[in-house]
Amino acid sequence: MKKIEAVIRPFKLDEIKDALIEMGVYGMTVSEVRGFGRQKGHKESYRGAEYTLDFIPKTEIKVIVSDALKDRVVETIIRITRTGSTGDGKIFVSSLDEVIRIRTGEEGEQAL
Repeated sequence: MKKIEAVIRPFKLDEIKDALIEMGVYGMTVSEVRGFGRQKGHKESYRGAEYTLDFIPKTEIKVIVSDALKDRVVETIIRITRTGSTGDGKIFVSSLDEVIRIRTGEEGEQAL
């Protein structure tokens, strides 16, 4: 099993959610996060005063999938979120040793 974490532009969330549900991924955790990478920050004006926003608003998605679905999920996230501009985001993939559904006690892929 794999844990896929993607930090993306917020307006891409609904499109990713719909695509993942269509391929059979039903569980997802979504968080509103702020951060910076190569995009760094940007300057804005408020009442004539200029200030810098060091942390850019992003959305973080976490999904747990079977090994067989990993490549399709990663490719789908890339296809939907890639604009070719700085700030498109990052995807992190890690292996999971164990997953347990608390309600039933199911383990492994049955718990997904």
